[in-house]
Amino acid sequence: MASGGPIGTVTRGTTNTNRLRRVDRWIGALPALRRAADPLVVDLGYGASGVTALELHQRLAKTRPDVEVLGLEIDPGRVRTALDQLAAVRTGRTGFAADARVDFALGGFEVPIPAGRRAAVIRAFNVLRQYDESEVHPAWRRLVARLQPDGMLVDGTCDEIGRICSWVGVTAAGPQHLTVSLRLAELDLPSIVAERLPKVLIHRNVDGERVHDLMVDLDRLWRIHSPLGAYGPGQRWVATVQGMRDAGWPVSGGRTRWRLGELTVDWAAVAPRGFAW
Repeated sequence: MASGGPIGTVTRGTTNTNRLRRVDRWIGALPALRRAADPLVVDLGYGASGVTALELHQRLAKTRPDVEVLGLEIDPGRVRTALDQLAAVRTGRTGFAADARVDFALGGFEVPIPAGRRAAVIRAFNVLRQYDESEVHPAWRRLVARLQPDGMLVDGTCDEIGRICSWVGVTAAGPQHLTVSLRLAELDLPSIVAERLPKVLIHRNVDGERVHDLMVDLDRLWRIHSPLGAYGPGQRWVATVQGMRDAGWPVSGGRTRWRLGELTVDWAAVAPRGFAW
């Protein structure tokens, strides 16, 4: 990377249509977006195709019609590809609105935004996963500095088709919560998400770490409530999450979110040993 250029390392760039639907749905409900005076969302490291940024706008516009999405990549070739895709969108012959408020530019962790604006939300998905764990904290600090006062960074990862996802919500005050989102149909054990935890946690699924305790309790309660599977996996998951709350886990949200296969817990309940903001 040349001096003065985008900050970061080129990722693998794996991109699949509809891959990030779970986190997009969650972002759409965020107060950081819904209450923002300037609803600008950055899709950082969108990959080899700009489709995830276009999908992000399409989904968020349902609840925030004036939302803007800026896709950033540090690979100039990927930016050119995304701009070509956007040109096709402007013709009105794609599944996206021809006037979608979407743009693409060269950029990395410095998050260059024109006119001195700041983002309400930065989505960095499957980006930090490819870095060393020691690089996560500095990257978080750099990114949250580019947020609006009440903004949020969403750092997460998922499998290739978006059925197993997790992410951390980070503000200027530090990480706030961990969310797990799973496709419940044919789910064997919730701990399958351990393979897709954010980089800051993925190596911490071991005895003595809080996130490991989370995985153990999730599996235990999922097994206990297996009889409810007769009424559908959603009922079984809701009972599992309620059981987590009853067991003392600081679970956020309610059944409306839980039915989507989500579980959100306070960061303090899963933070790595020795972590300090």
